[in-house]
Amino acid sequence: MHLVNRSALSVRPTQAFIDWINSLEPTEGDEDLLLDDVERESTVYLIPEMDTENALHAYVHERFVDILEHEFGAWEDDETQWPAPRDWALFKEFVRLEYSYLTVDLDGASPLSSDDMGDDFVNEGQDD
Repeated sequence: MHLVNRSALSVRPTQAFIDWINSLEPTEGDEDLLLDDVERESTVYLIPEMDTENALHAYVHERFVDILEHEFGAWEDDETQWPAPRDWALFKEFVRLEYSYLTVDLDGASPLSSDDMGDDFVNEGQDD
């Protein structure tokens, strides 16, 4: 096990987010996504180590538009379909946050690596 010099921010959708997803391609009845269908698929963002709640909130306030746009882009390529305005009120309405101040890598066998993530990676496999 290795301590990673990052904190983590887990982003989970709310019902408002699911309603937006369902509005993109209207379906009938049982074909609509439910919150339970996607809630388990939260996105975890590694962020700089934070030692206070105030520092964490300040960082999230600086980056919330980036987070929203990444989350919307995972579901819809056409930015004109994204909810607007992408402000703090929309962020709080569309996602729930969970914070982890301490991040531990349980896989000591494989070194951590990173790659710049382009749109192709984010949208990979969505046409299936």
